Amino acid sequence: MFAALLFEGWTTHEVDAAKTRSPCTSPAPDAVTKGNGPVIGINRDRIQTASMPARTVALTFDGGPDPVWTPRLLDLLRRHRAHATFFLHGAQAARHPDLVRRIRAEGHEIGSNTYTGAVLGEASPARFATELDLTQAALAGTANLHTTLLRMPRTTSPDTLCGREWQAARQATARGYVLVTADKAARKPAQGLVRQLSQTGTAYREARKLLTDRSVDRFTTVTDGLDLTPYTPVSAVARWQGTALIWGAGLGRAFSHAMTWVLGIAGALGVLRLALLVLFARAHVRRLERFRPGAPWLREVIEPVTVLVPAYNEEAGIASTVHSLLGSTHRDLQILVIDDGSTDRTAEIAAGIDDPRVEVIRTPNGGKAAALNTGLAHSRHDIVVMVDADTVFEPDAVHRLVQPLAHPAVGAVSGNTKVGNRRGLLAKWQHLEYCFGFNLDRRMFEVLECMTTVPGAIGAFRRDALLGVGGISEDTLAEDTDLTMALWRAGWRVLYEESAVAWTEVPTSLGQLWRQRYRWCYGTIQAMGKHRGAVLGVGTAGRFGRRGLTYLALFQVVLPLLAPVIDVYALYGVLFLDPLQSAGVWFAFLGVQLVCAAYALRLDGERRRTLWSMPLQIFVYRQLMYLVVIQSVVALLLGSRLKWQRMKRSGTAAEQIGGPAPYKSVPTR
Repeated sequence: MFAALLFEGWTTHEVDAAKTRSPCTSPAPDAVTKGNGPVIGINRDRIQTASMPARTVALTFDGGPDPVWTPRLLDLLRRHRAHATFFLHGAQAARHPDLVRRIRAEGHEIGSNTYTGAVLGEASPARFATELDLTQAALAGTANLHTTLLRMPRTTSPDTLCGREWQAARQATARGYVLVTADKAARKPAQGLVRQLSQTGTAYREARKLLTDRSVDRFTTVTDGLDLTPYTPVSAVARWQGTALIWGAGLGRAFSHAMTWVLGIAGALGVLRLALLVLFARAHVRRLERFRPGAPWLREVIEPVTVLVPAYNEEAGIASTVHSLLGSTHRDLQILVIDDGSTDRTAEIAAGIDDPRVEVIRTPNGGKAAALNTGLAHSRHDIVVMVDADTVFEPDAVHRLVQPLAHPAVGAVSGNTKVGNRRGLLAKWQHLEYCFGFNLDRRMFEVLECMTTVPGAIGAFRRDALLGVGGISEDTLAEDTDLTMALWRAGWRVLYEESAVAWTEVPTSLGQLWRQRYRWCYGTIQAMGKHRGAVLGVGTAGRFGRRGLTYLALFQVVLPLLAPVIDVYALYGVLFLDPLQSAGVWFAFLGVQLVCAAYALRLDGERRRTLWSMPLQIFVYRQLMYLVVIQSVVALLLGSRLKWQRMKRSGTAAEQIGGPAPYKSVPTR
């Protein structure tokens, strides 16, 4: 994409501009300025010049082909049965190949006016060669010709070939070109002349007047008037290169023009998402703070709870997880540690915890979903809490988590997951993402009644709701998202309890983070595809499908896919367009994000000093997340089957235990 932008920018002089001439430091040679005419050739250091015969005029038109004026000029020449020479820009020829073919078909001559109209005397050596070569490629691809004629941009009469332009002229003739300038305006048509015109309305009127001049016997091309060879043979390779150039130039233009729409759509989506998050998070807080006199309070849930802890090689953190559950204020617990074929001491450590509430179930390795289904089959209570084996609970987390289940329509509750191991820049970025992204999202989802995921780290469920949807499915890698969507489609409501806090361990290396997020994203897209029928549903299921699935599709798939394009265009703008304007837009959007992130941290009771790392997050962390989405989409399109992957644990989830509590925590609704 950046290469396409660079080429388009080079074509429009945004990159490596060469549009103006510097003052001449030395005059053109006398053999040119005092020669026989405006057509110049150099053969073995010998300069030859020529002019048109008497009563013969060579009309030459620079630039184009122009979609407005070139057809009119061709019609004018046809009415007067005249021929002319068109010196074309290669870039315009690639854009309008049909006009190039029409010029050739009607007997007119085609010369080179360089690819972009760059001043050759000011161009770098690389640009000089590219300007001429790309023009020949464009002409080969459009009209199957290789021209020998060149009109150097910003030159008129022979004496304008001075200073650097003369050095460029010598280089051009060394490549086999014949230079065509023009006679001075004072020369009479009856004397024979080469007239230089552009492709505009003024040029059209001047050409029309000249074509009626009775002192002229013939209007012809430059090579026909001087008996020169206009073209050389074109190879098949050159034709293929020309065709490829035309296609590439077309794609580059389309991409550049589409960027305006992409930026508008992506920018609108980004701002819309931020506005929705803040708006509905505030509505969520007001809902919690509202007290209506006389309104009945839901009963307090004190029923026994089964806690399922699936574990595979979790010896580093399993003890902390189980001990935090045992310290819960909700005392009536059945804690099932399902050892999923671990090859370390996970089962031994869990079994060594001396408490009758802890039970260890050993199963062959079958994956997390299978382990949870095994635990569900052994559960004795109607309320089931599922936790990850690297998660540490606040003492009141379980009790607060199960309170929304007092309402009979609620089938599941999501808790508030926080980052425990916050040391290091990567961990701080994930901490910001959990507060600003995940938890703020969940507040909005509750207000809109479309919670998309009850995280595996902390979630409460009705046992009969789980059994009603067939347990935990193994169809996707995001079993928690799949399960949540299945519950909505079965008619259950899913809520968010922000005061139920659990601390989880996040990846501490880019490799681990990539594997974790790749699995999450891949599994989420799988779940979206599996439950896409909810969009057409009615009632609770339809509301979730049209709100939740649409949100995921727009903001977790489409927007991340567009984000790299925006970043590439922003980099292009800083380098080659207006850096102040580009930087201003970027800092404005960053400022809005910082304000929203500060609000999210306040709601979660977190210190806002972590915001210093957010600008750095944009350059590394978000790029990684964008690439994860791209890889996930490509993998699904190619039919790849991703296996479940596990992160290496260090048992550091408890570093922040007892930390700040969310804003305005309430245990019941």
